[in-house]
Amino acid sequence: MIIAEHLFNHFPDWDQGTLSKAKATVVQEAPLAEAALALGLEEYLNVAPSERLADSRIRPSILADAFEAVVGAIFVEQGLPIARWFVLERLHPYLEQVSRGEIGVGDYKSKLQEIAQAKWRKTPLYRVSTEQGSAHEKIFSVDVVLDGEVMGLGGQGRSKKEAEQAAAKDAIELISRAEAFNSFRLRL
Repeated sequence: MIIAEHLFNHFPDWDQGTLSKAKATVVQEAPLAEAALALGLEEYLNVAPSERLADSRIRPSILADAFEAVVGAIFVEQGLPIARWFVLERLHPYLEQVSRGEIGVGDYKSKLQEIAQAKWRKTPLYRVSTEQGSAHEKIFSVDVVLDGEVMGLGGQGRSKKEAEQAAAKDAIELISRAEAFNSFRLRL
């Protein structure tokens, strides 16, 4: 709510779609996890070994949740004005990023959906092709399927969401290479 209000007040000319993408850029898992690390919250989290990555770091999703919990505690104890100040102060680098027009950075699924809708009027689907590893260190492989065809080599990640983003990125790169090739052929 704080980020949405801030963006709405500071960018009144942005349409609803741009505001939504900007908000998603700021409040996605990575920025919240980085904010938690900047606060040193990992030192105060007692998590099971299964909630740690192979290199003993705490999973970003847990760090992001911890940051949100701190914001909630500040809101309950100090009220909205202090919570607003805290959130805007801690997420300032990401607000700067969106103010420069860097919106949707790392959100390849949304970008692929926009491309697929514009070019083919189709929606990409994501299919888990394999799951490897133990329960607490799984690696997911995901394919992008468009109109029944697998696009690209797919993607891998420690979560389905991460693997879907990697698969979407690969599909976008494939589309870009195909367009560049077709453009080159037309000039010959």
